[in-house]
Amino acid sequence: MSSPQTTIATELGQAADAIRAGERFLVTTHENPDGDALGSMLAMKLALDQLGKDSRMLLLGDAPLPAEYAFMPLEGLLRRAPEDTPERILLAVDCANESRIGPDPEVLQHAPLVIDIDHHHDNSRFGDVNVIDATASSTGELLRDLFYELGVELTPPIAEALYIALVTDTGRFQYTNTTPKSLRLAAELVESGADLHRIFQGVYETVQFAKLKLLARALERAQVYEGGRLVVSYLLRDDFHEVGAAEPYSEGIIDYLRAVEGADMAALIREPPRAAGPTRRVSLRASHDELDVSAIARKSDGGGHRQAAGFSSEDSIEEITEFVRREFAAAQKPHT
Repeated sequence: MSSPQTTIATELGQAADAIRAGERFLVTTHENPDGDALGSMLAMKLALDQLGKDSRMLLLGDAPLPAEYAFMPLEGLLRRAPEDTPERILLAVDCANESRIGPDPEVLQHAPLVIDIDHHHDNSRFGDVNVIDATASSTGELLRDLFYELGVELTPPIAEALYIALVTDTGRFQYTNTTPKSLRLAAELVESGADLHRIFQGVYETVQFAKLKLLARALERAQVYEGGRLVVSYLLRDDFHEVGAAEPYSEGIIDYLRAVEGADMAALIREPPRAAGPTRRVSLRASHDELDVSAIARKSDGGGHRQAAGFSSEDSIEEITEFVRREFAAAQKPHT
């Protein structure tokens, strides 16, 4: 049986061959994108440009982009599938499964070839070509390996896009997915021209006042359960309307809940400002790797990472809270 390293090397080679052979691409990522999703999508687009390929970026859905990524050069980003989708290879980055791409399944159905590049351990391998490495800190880190295979030069714009992917998915190099490899990659990206100060200011020091008001409501409603080891809060649709916040403004709020002393897990239940789609979305975070919150999310048809996952639900806030409490308790090992 081949080792995981051999498997990844083989998959990288297959993806590189498919990219070399193709001429037209559609690069996409998951709905409600985070820094890894946007950074990976942009880096892939820039790499394809460098290779002389015809490529476009696609983000399905109507939700506005998170304001903290407004400084990224995402001009030309499509929000609807173009008419020539059947003529373009679909290259999906940071998507754990096909449903996360968005509400238009025809994008997958019409694509002549689908390349799936991701680091989620529960990836459904929905591509014709799959490059899945759960040991990678981010999809951006995995793309660096692919770019090496393709002979893509790390220009400053590509390095900056990859650094955004890397720094956000490692929590500024504080999460347990931070490895020696990811730290060496950070140094390489800085050497290649990534502007750390600009990225830090854009991502972490551009906070809208409405986001602070939304955070205040979530903190006010926070409750602790299981002897303080579980923290749960919620945001209502009216909260978003009353403070003037879009849904992406809730990004990062759960990290404040997870930081509570003694908490092993945090959950944030939110009602999207728009009524379309599932009534409520739930984010889960674990404070250590021994607790797999993606296993809890999968019980409600969700998914994600061991320490960061989520799902959607039509249940009430009270029912979701009870579900989270029950599954959290079931996941615990006896404490001595």
